[in-house]
Amino acid sequence: MHVSGILSVFSLASLALASPVEIAERQAQKLKIMPLGDSITEITCWRAFVWDQLAEAGLADQVQYVGSQNSNPQNCRPTTSNWDQHHEGHSGWLAVDIANNYLTNWLQTTPADIVMFMLGTNDVVRGKTTQDVIDAYTKMVGIMRASNPKTKIIVDLVIPLSFSNAAIQAINARIPEWAAGLSTEESPIVVADCYTGFTTSMLRDGVHPNLEGDRVIADRVGPLLLDYVKEALGV
Repeated sequence: MHVSGILSVFSLASLALASPVEIAERQAQKLKIMPLGDSITEITCWRAFVWDQLAEAGLADQVQYVGSQNSNPQNCRPTTSNWDQHHEGHSGWLAVDIANNYLTNWLQTTPADIVMFMLGTNDVVRGKTTQDVIDAYTKMVGIMRASNPKTKIIVDLVIPLSFSNAAIQAINARIPEWAAGLSTEESPIVVADCYTGFTTSMLRDGVHPNLEGDRVIADRVGPLLLDYVKEALGV
């Protein structure tokens, strides 16, 4: 059996022997990671493949995904069969609506130490401007830091669309400077380049990644997340 699988077996065995209070305490001590976004977070498999990276690094027992959703709509089958399926991905939702109406409550209900997000696709489709999206990002960062001043943030460059792609490129062109301007030592922001090298052949329907696209996203996001997790855990 793979080492991470052995560790998972031992963890499950120890949990079976633990009292409800002990289990709750262990869960509370875990580093909390929120996958935040729209359908590119909800109905895709990249977050499952990122979990595989956490497991491969021997960190899965010390972290958890958080969010109001707990689902696997694509029936993803990562190497880690017991991967954490919690997330805050909402199909069809706009960055501006999440920022203005929802994120505060989500973070009150399921606080996060690390937030990783990709948003803007639906905003583009529904005619929002680049500035609308960047303003929403800024508001979200403020909400994250109000919930937890030490929140670490990963913002993804948005994957291409098979249509309206110029608007996606305009958002992506703004993200690096925006992130650098808001990043702090206490609450850093890093950018995962999920756009460069991502072709429309990696989309299953012109919008959402296929499995190849999911692996590209995971390969761009995962290492940055691992850096944050290792730093937070001191490993």
